Amino acid sequence: MPTLNRLSLIALLSLFVALLLAAACRGPAEPEVNPQPAAAARPAAATTPVTMSENAAAPASVDVPKAGAATLSEPTTDTAAAPAATAEGGQMPVEAPATVDSGSASPQGATGAADFAGPDGATSAASPAATAAPQAQAAPAAPATGGNTTPAQAGGQPQPSLTTFQNYQRSPVVDTWQDPVSTFSLDTDRTSYQLALNWARAGYPVEPDSVRAEEWINAFDYGYASDPQNTDEFAITAEVFPHPLDSRKHLARLAFQAPELRDDGKPLNVTLVLDASGSMGEGNRVDIARAAAASIRQSLRPQDRIAVVHFTDTVIPQLTVAHSRPDDRSVQQSIAQLQPNGATNVQAGLDLGVQLAAEIRRQRPDAYHYVILMSDGVANVDATNPFAILESAADYQRDNPLRLITLGVGIANYNDYLLEQLAQHGNGWYRYLDTPEQARTVFRRENWLALALPFADQTRAQVTWNPEFVRNWRLIGYENRITADHLFEQNRKEFAEIPSGAAATVFYELELTNAPAAGDTLGTVELRWVEPDSGLSLQQQADIGNPWHPALTYTPNPLLQFGAIVALAADRYSGLPYAGGPGYAYSGSELATLLDQLQPLASDLGQLTSYQDFAFLLEQLNHSLPAYWPGDSGYSR
Repeated sequence: MPTLNRLSLIALLSLFVALLLAAACRGPAEPEVNPQPAAAARPAAATTPVTMSENAAAPASVDVPKAGAATLSEPTTDTAAAPAATAEGGQMPVEAPATVDSGSASPQGATGAADFAGPDGATSAASPAATAAPQAQAAPAAPATGGNTTPAQAGGQPQPSLTTFQNYQRSPVVDTWQDPVSTFSLDTDRTSYQLALNWARAGYPVEPDSVRAEEWINAFDYGYASDPQNTDEFAITAEVFPHPLDSRKHLARLAFQAPELRDDGKPLNVTLVLDASGSMGEGNRVDIARAAAASIRQSLRPQDRIAVVHFTDTVIPQLTVAHSRPDDRSVQQSIAQLQPNGATNVQAGLDLGVQLAAEIRRQRPDAYHYVILMSDGVANVDATNPFAILESAADYQRDNPLRLITLGVGIANYNDYLLEQLAQHGNGWYRYLDTPEQARTVFRRENWLALALPFADQTRAQVTWNPEFVRNWRLIGYENRITADHLFEQNRKEFAEIPSGAAATVFYELELTNAPAAGDTLGTVELRWVEPDSGLSLQQQADIGNPWHPALTYTPNPLLQFGAIVALAADRYSGLPYAGGPGYAYSGSELATLLDQLQPLASDLGQLTSYQDFAFLLEQLNHSLPAYWPGDSGYSR
């Protein structure tokens, strides 16, 4: 009996120990998680119904293979309809960005074509800035998502969530003896500046990756005069003056003013592609898009034609209107019914928009053709990478191209990278609208007709510096428009469209070996472009060196000083946080110095709204410095 009791006690103890061990292995109880099932393949669409006008033929529907969806913020809704596909011959062009041949490229860096889309269609590390020339040695640039990872402004609020920008890495200093040639596409966009101003007004610190210096520079009117005797050429001016921040250096400003063309009555074919997804319900985005669309329609003439496409996770057939007269009731009703709902399939909207644009181009070839996308850029269904979207809606007709304009709206939940790249590689331009009133102003009849009248297509510049006077040089901004020198002679879609009367301004930082005398030439600049109507390739050349200003304060034009401050402020701020590298020994105090230099210009420019806005923005940038230049970072203030 004692033996049996001992055995029973041992068995009980063993069972107790086993239960304790089992409980320890299981750990604390966890809530049950239902794994999200993989997205089912979306069936191809049947024919997309279209409201027709003027006996236009309904575009054919073609099955399009779908890229994987990368969800950014809006839920993907279930649907059996795939986006309308691209009709034969109606594809919107996508030339990949220029690649750089190893050993033959310009050392300052270049935009290159690599594999831009990852397996889910999202942007990979091999971005447009990834293929750098030998001297640049820049790390591949990838979209930077602000909001959750960026510090808050001191005393302010954190950045908006789900905002996507691209860090293109600033251009390096280049020794002239090693490479005297700088080649890049011109640019007249100004969205980066408008975004920053809107963020600052809303109380947010400006995201450094959102700053593209050339777009800040080109946001302002510097009063350049066009040459009334040469309406088929740019008016080129070049000025050199001491650097406002570095006594060892100088700045060179190159200005390219396109002539004002008279409206010759050439008709316009306009296709509006309106984002009706759920994120457009934030703030006043729908009001802005509706105001812009209505203003564009009202600005058109009887000989022009307009079509409308709405999209969410697919296109909305009942709101689609083929090209009609601007006063057609179906067009007005479609614009008025823009409402947010569902996910965002930019690919579907552009596919159908390009399809309609290609159809009207075949009917009316003697017109300018514009596809205008209004969106916050938050693509999360089908292709979400700009190059995959453009490949789906490609246009291979070079002599009468479709021009893609992108209009961005919103602050938080906004994809600047997508919209900027769609416009750059879609032969168009990019604007940001922050109020319905601004939308109406931008697209007033006189403004819109000027923007829609191109003076030059595929416009690029090549600057060659004279090593006798220039020891080294550095281009301010234009990082994502730099290209290899040998591509200068090629007509490529990613080179810029310049509208009638528009101007492009370029600043270089220079270290001189000798002070030039009157008549000395520091370098030459050559422009090349395609004449929109004839398709002819044209070129123009000018010398750099005169006028020469011995001191910046002696220049008779305060707008020159203002432009220099804008350029340097944008350039310095875009580099935060300081990442190191030759030629980047900048301190945070430079922004304060530029603010001090800006204030005396108020006597000449203070009455201008543009001056007041920039003075406010520069002050806000100085206040934002603690967020991007923390006191314990080891960098000077």
